[in-house]
Amino acid sequence: MPGRVSARSSSTSQATHIVSSQNLSTRRTAASSRIEIPDEGPSTSLRTRICEIFKDAQRSSAGHRKLATSLRKVQEACCYEIPHAQGKVQEKFEEDDFNLEVARCVIRLLCVKKSESVGDRIVHFLGTFLRRASEKDIALLPEEQVEEKQTLPETPSTRLTAHILSILLPLLDSKEKVVRFRATQLVAQVINSLDSIEDEYYQLIRTGLLKRMRDKEPTIRVQAVLGLGRLAGNETEEDQEEPASDDDDTSSLLRKLLEVLQNDSSADVRRSLLLNLPLTPTTLPFLLERARDVDPAIRRALYSRLLPALGDFRHLSLSMREKLLRWGLRDRDETVRKATGRLFSQRWIEDCAASATAGESKPTAEDIFPNLDGLLELLERIDVVNSATGSGIATEAMREFWSERQDYRHAFIFDDAFWDRLTPESVFVARSFNDFCKEETGTFELLAEEKMPEVTKLAFFLQRYTNDLVNRMRYNNAMTESEEQEDTVEKEFIVEQLLHIAKALDYTDEIGRRKMFSLLRETLAIEELPEEITRLVVDVLSGVCGSEAAGEREFCGIVLEAIAEVHDNVAPDEPLADNNDGSFHSARSELSDSTPTKARSGGSANAAKDDNSEMVEAKAVREIMINIKCLHIAQCMLENVEGSLQQNIHLVTTLNNLVVPAVRSHEAPIRERGLLCLGLCCLLDKALADENLTLFLHCFTKGHDALQVSALHILCDIFTTHSNLLTAETADPALHRSLYRVFSRGLKAAHAPEVQSAATTALCKLMLTSVVEDEDLLKQLVTLFFDPATKDNAAVIQALSYFLPVFCHSKRENMEKMAAVAAAVVHTHVNLADELEEGEEVVSATTVANMLLDWTDTRKLVAQDVAVVTYNGARDTEVKGTNGDVHLTLAETLLERAMTYGCPKEERKTLVNMVGKICIISNSSREKLQTVTDLATEAMDAKIATDTTTRNALNKIHQALCNALGEADSVGRSAEGPNANETVAGHRLGTEDISDVEGTLLKLEEKRTVTPGQDALVDELLLDENEDL
Repeated sequence: MPGRVSARSSSTSQATHIVSSQNLSTRRTAASSRIEIPDEGPSTSLRTRICEIFKDAQRSSAGHRKLATSLRKVQEACCYEIPHAQGKVQEKFEEDDFNLEVARCVIRLLCVKKSESVGDRIVHFLGTFLRRASEKDIALLPEEQVEEKQTLPETPSTRLTAHILSILLPLLDSKEKVVRFRATQLVAQVINSLDSIEDEYYQLIRTGLLKRMRDKEPTIRVQAVLGLGRLAGNETEEDQEEPASDDDDTSSLLRKLLEVLQNDSSADVRRSLLLNLPLTPTTLPFLLERARDVDPAIRRALYSRLLPALGDFRHLSLSMREKLLRWGLRDRDETVRKATGRLFSQRWIEDCAASATAGESKPTAEDIFPNLDGLLELLERIDVVNSATGSGIATEAMREFWSERQDYRHAFIFDDAFWDRLTPESVFVARSFNDFCKEETGTFELLAEEKMPEVTKLAFFLQRYTNDLVNRMRYNNAMTESEEQEDTVEKEFIVEQLLHIAKALDYTDEIGRRKMFSLLRETLAIEELPEEITRLVVDVLSGVCGSEAAGEREFCGIVLEAIAEVHDNVAPDEPLADNNDGSFHSARSELSDSTPTKARSGGSANAAKDDNSEMVEAKAVREIMINIKCLHIAQCMLENVEGSLQQNIHLVTTLNNLVVPAVRSHEAPIRERGLLCLGLCCLLDKALADENLTLFLHCFTKGHDALQVSALHILCDIFTTHSNLLTAETADPALHRSLYRVFSRGLKAAHAPEVQSAATTALCKLMLTSVVEDEDLLKQLVTLFFDPATKDNAAVIQALSYFLPVFCHSKRENMEKMAAVAAAVVHTHVNLADELEEGEEVVSATTVANMLLDWTDTRKLVAQDVAVVTYNGARDTEVKGTNGDVHLTLAETLLERAMTYGCPKEERKTLVNMVGKICIISNSSREKLQTVTDLATEAMDAKIATDTTTRNALNKIHQALCNALGEADSVGRSAEGPNANETVAGHRLGTEDISDVEGTLLKLEEKRTVTPGQDALVDELLLDENEDL
C-alpha cells in the first residue's frame, strides 16, 4: 500500500510531487496496472528520509548534487559499518531496505507524463546519485582489488543499479506509451551515468533499447538512441565489419544507429544521434552528412556543437572542409550561416594560430591573436587558389571572418614589405579585407583608405607581378614538350586578386588614374594573357574610363585598338579580315588553298611534305586561337557597355568587322563565340535583335546541347530587355509560334538536363515579367513539376518550386491562368500515373490537387485588388474582403471536365474532391456563384459521384454555394434601401443615414464570413501533410 509520507506532510500535496501517493494515484491508467507494487508495510524513518530527498529533488535541479550527497550518506549508513556518535541510538536498516525504498520511488515515476518537468528532474537526480555513488564505492575498494579484478567489482551501487534495471527492463514493452517513455528514459540515464555495467544486463539493455528504437513514438525513440549511443562506443572493429543482418542480437549496433541517423522521420531523433554517437572514422562521414539535413536545428547543431568539439579541423580532408563551409555559409537559415561563420572565424583560426605560435612553451591567448601566419595557414588549408574563384566559398568565408574579428581588422598592416612578398594567401587577405571595407560604409571605408596603398603604388605592384607572370608564360611556351614547365597558377591568382583590388579603388586621383589607364592598355594587348585576367583587365578599364557616354566611347576605342594589336602582334602578315565578304580566314580554307601548291611540288621529298603539312596545320590552329582571343576581348567589352549601339562607332566597327565574320565562320569554336557576342550586341540595339531572332531560333533547332543552352540564354535576355518584341500589337504571330515551339521542345528535352533546366529557367523569367503569357506553356511547366522523369534534375525542380507559388500569388491574372489549366493538369497527371511501370513512384493526385488549390487561393494574393482595400480614419490600408471569383472559375472548369463524357473514374473522383475544397466567399460575383451552383446541381442530378466520399464533397460544396448565394442576395437587397445615397459598398453615404448604415455594415461584416467550404482546403492540407511531393 502507499507510504504515509504524504499523510504526514505539512504542505498541501501538489500534482507534481512524485512521492505523494495521492498524486500518483491520479496518474495511473489501466495500462500502468502491470507495474506490480509489493506490500510496502508500515512507514519507516528510512522511507521518510528517502522520500523527503526525492521530494526536494523534484522542485529544482540546482540542489541535486547536495541531495545526492545526502542520499549517499543514507546508503552508506545502510551498507557500511559506520560508528555512531556516543549517546545516540539510530534505527538500523540493511542494504536491501535502501534498494527497495529507492526502487519504490522509481516505480512511481513511471506514470508521470512527459509534459511534467518534475519527472525529468527526478530522472536527472537519479543519474547524478548513481554516478556519485559508483565513484564513492570504487574509491572505497582497495587498489589491489581494483587492479586484480578483470570484471566489474560488486558494490552497493552495482547491486542498486541491477535492482532498478530488473524492474525497468520488463516495462520497456509496456502498452502504455507513458510507461515506455519513462522506462526508456531511466534506462538511458542509468547507462549514461555509469562507466561500466554488468554483462548480464548489457545484452538485455541492448535488445530492449533496439526495440524501442523502432517505437512509433518519437520521444521514446529519442531516449532509446541516447542510451544506444553510449553502448555504440563499445562496439569493436570486428563487430562493425560484420555483414548486415536482420537479427538485432548479432547485427552491428553502430550500423543500425547510422541507418536511423539517415532515415528516421523525427528531427529530434536525428539530432540526438548527431550529438551522442561516438566520433570515429566510421561515423564521421555520416555525422558530417547532416550538414544537408532538412531540419535547420540539426544543421545548426552540427556547426555550433559537433564541429567545434571535433578537435583540430585539419584532420578533415580538403574536400570535406570546402563542402562544410559552402553548405553552411550558403544555408537558407540565418542561424546556420552565423554558426558556420563563428566556426571559421573562431575555432578554425585558433587551431592554425596555435600551431603557428607553438614552441617550447604553450602559447597563451595573447600570443595567439591576432596572428597573420595562422590566417595564411587557414586559407591554405581551404585551398584558396581554387576556392576563391568562380563559385568558391573562400570569399564568403573571409567576409564572415572580417565581420567577426575586429582584432584582426585593426592589427593587420599592409606595408611595402607585405606587397613585396605576395603569396596567394596573403594577396587574398588584402583583397578580402578591401572588399569587406568597401561593402561596409562609414568607419570601415576609412579603414581601407588608411591601410590599402594608393592607386599609383598599386599600379606599380600590379605591373611588377604581371610582368613576372608574362615572362614565365613566354618561357614555358618556348620550352619543348620534354622539358618540365613551371606552374603559373599561383602567379595568375596573385594578378587576379590585385585586379580585384584595383576594381574597387577610387580613381578621383588623376595621376593614379593615368598610371592605371596606361598599364591596363598595355596589359590588354598581351596575347599570352589568360582569359580570366583579360576579363578583369577589361572590367577595371571600364571603371577607369567611367560610365558616361564619352567614357564608354573612349573605353570601346581602347579595347578595339587592343584587339587589333593582339592580331597584329601574333600574325602581322595577315589582316583581321581580308576577303570580300569580311569573314575570318578559315583553317579549313587555308588547308584547301595550300593543297594545290604542295601538289605541284612533285619533286619534293616526303619528309618536306610532312613538314609543310604540319606547318599548315599549326598555322590554322594558331589562327583559330587568335580569333578566339579577339572575340573574348570583344565579349568582355560588350558586357561592360550599356549605351546605344548605333551611337557608338567603335561598337558598330566591332560588330561589322569582328562579330559578323565570326558568326559566318566555318569553325565551330569561333562561330559559337561570335554568337555570344552577337547576342550581347542585340541587347544594345532593338532593331538588330529583331533581325537576328530567326538566327538564334535556328541555332537552338539545329545546334548541339551547349549551343542550345547558349541560344536559350540569349533569347531570354533579348526578350527581357526588349519585351515589346513580343508584347507589341505589331509583333509577328509567327514569331510567337516559333518561340513557343522552342521552349516547348526545351522543356521536353529530358535526355539533356542542361537544356531542360535552361529552358525552364528562361521561361519562368519571361512569365514572371509577363512577356510570355501562353497557357499551354504554363500547363507544361506545372506538368513538368510533377513529372517523375524530372525528379533527378534538381535545377528544374528548384526553379519551379520558386516560380509556381510566386507566379500565382503575385497577380490575380496569373491565378486565373492557373485556374484555367488546372483541369488539364490533373488529366495529364492521372494519365501519366497510369502509364508508369511497376516500381516507379509518382506524386499522388491528392497532392497535385491541393497544390493547385493553394496556388489559386485569392486570400494569398500579395497585391490585393483595389476594390477590396479600404482606408480607415488614419489612412491606413485594411483588406475588408477578398473576391473569390478565381476559385469559382476553377470550380466551373473542374465540374465541366468531370461531367464530360469519357472522363475516367479516378480523374473524376479527383476533380470532384477538388471542388469540395474550394474557398467560397459571399462577396464574390453573384453571376459566378449562380453558374457554379447550377453546375453543382447538374452534377448531383447526373450522379457523377459514385462513392460516399465524393458524394459528401459534392453535397458540401453545393450547400456552401447555396448559402453564399443567399448571402449575396441579402447584401444586394440591403443595398437598395430608399434612404441610401449609394450602395453599402459605395464610397460616400448620406449623413442623415449614417447611424443606420453603420449598423448595416456591422451586420454585413458578420455575414461576410467564409462559408463552411472555406476551411476545407486548410483541413485537407493538414490531413495530407505526410504526403511528400
